[in-house]
Amino acid sequence: MRNAARVRPAPATIMDDMMNANFDPLSQRYPSQRFPIYADRAMVNCSEPQASAAGLQAILKGGNAFDAAVAAAAALTVVEPTSNGLGSDAFCIAWSAREQRLIGLNSSGPAPQGISIDRVIADGNVTADGHMLRFGWTPVTVPGAPAAWAALNERYGRLTLSDDLAPAVDYARNGYAANPNLAYWWKRSADAYRRENAGGRFDDWFRTFTRGADQRTPQAGDVVTLPDHADSLAEIGATNARSFYEGDLARAIDAASRAAGGYLRYDDLAAFRPRWVDPMRLDYRDGWQVCEIPPNGQGIVALMALNILRNFDVAGTDRALAYHRQIEAIKIAFADAFDVVTDPDDTSVDYARYLAPEYGEGKARLIGETAEVRTTRTPSTSGTVYLCCADGEGNMVSYIQSNYMGFGSGIVVPGTGIALQNRGADFALDPSLANALKPGKRTYHTIIPGFLMRDGRPVGPFGVMGAYMQPQGHVQVAMNAIDFGMDPQQALDAPRWRWDRGNATRVETRFDAAIARELARRGHDMSMSLETADFGRGQMIMRVGDWDGAAVGVATGSGWGGRSLVGGTESRTDSNIACL
Repeated sequence: MRNAARVRPAPATIMDDMMNANFDPLSQRYPSQRFPIYADRAMVNCSEPQASAAGLQAILKGGNAFDAAVAAAAALTVVEPTSNGLGSDAFCIAWSAREQRLIGLNSSGPAPQGISIDRVIADGNVTADGHMLRFGWTPVTVPGAPAAWAALNERYGRLTLSDDLAPAVDYARNGYAANPNLAYWWKRSADAYRRENAGGRFDDWFRTFTRGADQRTPQAGDVVTLPDHADSLAEIGATNARSFYEGDLARAIDAASRAAGGYLRYDDLAAFRPRWVDPMRLDYRDGWQVCEIPPNGQGIVALMALNILRNFDVAGTDRALAYHRQIEAIKIAFADAFDVVTDPDDTSVDYARYLAPEYGEGKARLIGETAEVRTTRTPSTSGTVYLCCADGEGNMVSYIQSNYMGFGSGIVVPGTGIALQNRGADFALDPSLANALKPGKRTYHTIIPGFLMRDGRPVGPFGVMGAYMQPQGHVQVAMNAIDFGMDPQQALDAPRWRWDRGNATRVETRFDAAIARELARRGHDMSMSLETADFGRGQMIMRVGDWDGAAVGVATGSGWGGRSLVGGTESRTDSNIACL
């Protein structure tokens, strides 16, 4: 194994030293203002600017939005490893201009065949309160992201997978400058793994993602290289990802798992295939449809809440009452979803019934004037990356991938740079529960891409990252766009709330204090969070003007005619839009 991670400080002059001593890039003294961005040939929106640039490079090589999405997703494993990696899962919703239809891809991997509730308990791989371990090999499931890249590229892309992954390989091998939020979360992860590193089980993580005897993490402006990661990306590209599942990389994963007493094996990897699925659609109001991937993803939570909320005149009431109803609808939706959402192969639940008008009407009647406890479950937190892309042909891609909790399990396969997810931590060890652990089963999954349509026509992709914040963010962003007429940037920038447990709800510092006080009077246990990451990080693109002879989205209204794309990107992190 080569010296895996290298971090070199940015070149400094005397003036650079003075500048660095005088400002903190994370110190935001004033509210900033962003405007929506318009383009007509291509748009790539990502949580890190280098990933947006990678997607645009694919377009400039002759690729389409699908190539851009794969390029950006691969780049994010390098330039934002704090939230995703080569060991991630992935989901996608996209509009195919060629097929003129909305398609979905579920590339979440199952639990290993050699794992079971009895074996996990017998091996002592449980927490003190009887849950799956969060770190180490126990919660590692089959990674799906590399297979998702290959599937999207093969079916819809124009370039080779190696072409799509080339910018990511370049970033990993030749370096990129770390951005402020990336540096912040990198240090947070190192601190967490240091506390958990009994017996040196995370030593390979520290060898890969820190530098020096004091295990330093990059600061903003430091140039980072990940050479082992570069080699693995190049091999994934050259083999259309099969090396990851049936070749040298798969054998390396198998060997590392066996050596550490893990459950994942070569046969689990070789058997994996992503699944093409039909997205679920909710007819929300005024011809608008909100679309999500069906379970095992939790996108249905957003649709269930919106199904309830469409029974209220949200835009025509005061904002405090509107927020109250949103929060109560989310709580009701989660209460039902916690009981039923899991691998669709492992349940007879008819998920379509939760999108029926009768469900929404019945649940809407349960929302009164005050807050109520709807479930005693406590959602967890995680790290995720979301991106969206569009091109001038009409292709639009909503894509998400994640290692779950930050870098994931803390396991890095020696010599490969592959950081493995810990998605299995969400499995229940009570066999009576819907999401109980079983061999080969896919767990309840938090990562969800979203998509908006109107009158059966595509309007555009959107998404908000952040574990159980994601459906809450989807509800807020979709309603901001549909009910309150906000452009994509304002729909994302609007102050957010987050339900945590019971009647506890947090709000951002920018949230209207008078509304927060009114919510408290309605029985919500309100608090304010200083951490913007608690409220998710999103991206959004909408088509406007005349596409294919009919108006979609919103009209340009200037008299010039034509068609364009309008996008917003998250102001809560290092986000960026690249466009043509």
